Amino acid sequence: MDYKDEELPEKTDELGLPEKQDEKRLGPRFSIWKWLLFLFFIIYFVLSAYRIPLLIKLGNYLIVEHQAEKSDLIVCLAGEDVERALAVIDAYRQELAPYIFRAKEIKPDSLDYLKEKVRDYPTNFDLFKLIMDSFGIPEKVILSTEDRVNSTLDEARVVHKFVLDRGFKSLILITSLTHSRRAWRTFKKVFKDDDIRIISLPSHYQLFNPKDWWTKRKYTRELIFEYQKLIYYKITYLI
Repeated sequence: MDYKDEELPEKTDELGLPEKQDEKRLGPRFSIWKWLLFLFFIIYFVLSAYRIPLLIKLGNYLIVEHQAEKSDLIVCLAGEDVERALAVIDAYRQELAPYIFRAKEIKPDSLDYLKEKVRDYPTNFDLFKLIMDSFGIPEKVILSTEDRVNSTLDEARVVHKFVLDRGFKSLILITSLTHSRRAWRTFKKVFKDDDIRIISLPSHYQLFNPKDWWTKRKYTRELIFEYQKLIYYKITYLI
């Protein structure tokens, strides 16, 4: 008997009608979409119910702040000079440290040419010193080096060399609230083999508030960028 030419019996349903194979094949797929839709609603409900606490945690995580203690040096990280400089002034006036360090940033392209035309054009370091002078901070307590920096890691390395050369044993790190975790982690990494106490005192002159940052476009963008940099530092430098 030749089984090759024999037709297989057609499958039928309970009424004896031919079973629709396509519809049967769609059954499991439909079930998957049902579960995905259910999962989507569960996630949406959780995020809706706990959205505010989660957003607050995201904001709080960026901030590292320690108890103020007297130290050998106040380190002001470059950038955002107004909010950071004002916090430096407060720390110095509270006699938390006798010296202030502020690194010099890499020169912008064509700065030397510009200074030929605008002789007194100020750099960011010049503006920092101007703020210090305006609040009566003696110029002799403001320290720096000729090394130029272009990142938080650059600054940590420059400060590391400076601190070891001067024999300092403790420093106060002043930066913006949103930058404080990455800055502190970077300095801890660079100073990991040294017995140097690092205290993070971020500036509250920055108006970032963990409880409502998402309502202000400026701080929403800043938080997103900072988390991107945290991830980059973690992957690239293991910080």
